[in-house]
Amino acid sequence: MKIGIAADHGGYALKEAVRPLLEEAGHEVTDYGARSLDDKDDYPDYVIPLAEAVAGKRVDRGIAICGSGVGASIAANKVPGLRAALVHDHFSAHQGVEDDDMNMLCLGGRVVGNSVAEELIFTYLEAKFTGEERHERRLNKVKHLEDKYKG
Repeated sequence: MKIGIAADHGGYALKEAVRPLLEEAGHEVTDYGARSLDDKDDYPDYVIPLAEAVAGKRVDRGIAICGSGVGASIAANKVPGLRAALVHDHFSAHQGVEDDDMNMLCLGGRVVGNSVAEELIFTYLEAKFTGEERHERRLNKVKHLEDKYKG
């Protein structure tokens, strides 16, 4: 699977820890930054290019990490076609994909440790959208909202 990953300073250490795990598992990983630890960087500078890559299908799924994961989630969801969620539990990591076709996982680098993040990431990546009619119907309503509120 092609995975995109991005983090600001608050998620940099966690990104650096999980990227090699993804590669060892056989995923093709594209790193959208940050490339070094800089306390003055801003999460949108890395999360938006990743979100655009996911929405544009240049990568299959995205993983965005900032200090809490909240800012990454808010920024990513501004990109049409992105369905990002902040996840800190196992159930949401797979249910978000299965029911809501979540295509970006957001994590808090200051909230979850490396082991929990690894479990959440691999649970997210292994999950598949069910495509059930009720889930498709709900996603179509979300897509309608995206169209309605486009500038």
